[in-house]
Amino acid sequence: MEQVTGDVLAPRTLDGGRGVSWWSDGWALFMKNPGMWIVLGLLLFVIFVVLSVIPLIGWLASSLATPVFIGSWMIAARKVDGGGPLEIGDLFSGFQERAQPLLLLGAIFLGVTVVIVLVLGALGAGAAFGMMMSSGHSSGAGVAAAMGAGMLGLLLTLGLSVLFAMAIWFAPALVVFRNVPPFDAVKASFAASLKNIVPFLLYGLIYLVAAVVAMIPFGLGWVVLVPVGLLTMYVSYKDVFGG
Repeated sequence: MEQVTGDVLAPRTLDGGRGVSWWSDGWALFMKNPGMWIVLGLLLFVIFVVLSVIPLIGWLASSLATPVFIGSWMIAARKVDGGGPLEIGDLFSGFQERAQPLLLLGAIFLGVTVVIVLVLGALGAGAAFGMMMSSGHSSGAGVAAAMGAGMLGLLLTLGLSVLFAMAIWFAPALVVFRNVPPFDAVKASFAASLKNIVPFLLYGLIYLVAAVVAMIPFGLGWVVLVPVGLLTMYVSYKDVFGG
């Protein structure tokens, strides 16, 4: 792995059309071994389903492990991109190569998630309190205040989700490929995403359309969309940071 230098964290600024190319490039990488990519995606789904049924501990474990699995996917993508074979064990390569910094990355995102949940919970409690007050006094102002708090919560959720995605997008790849410390990887990911906001807007629009199509029928399209989407993280990283 490379050591961190100033040039490592100097992302490129790309044309907006690259946001479309990430999908085509991700699809091309997927088609090199579609069957195995789908198998790895289904296995990843099963792992998180199993973790989800374990109260609290499962949620904590899945939150911490998510960047490790994403890092594993990045390693597998580079392997296939270089002409190598794709194997089941590739799904766990992040645990073997960069487990400690990736788990620390997971802890960072877990902490951020908890803060977001607390903030949104406080807004929700405020909206509920406003509704109770308005029902007791037939106050139109109370209803309006509650609706305003609810709308603010929705907008804040959307905004925080976008910021969260910007911070995590390139971080696992920077950790596994460039040996960037977790906190620096988060900052570099956010800065790179901000510099390439136009490509990401186009990318996001395509994702929204793909997500709707993936729901037809019975959500089966997600079997393909999830692995392809993860591969777009790799090709976008390579595009922005130079591989």
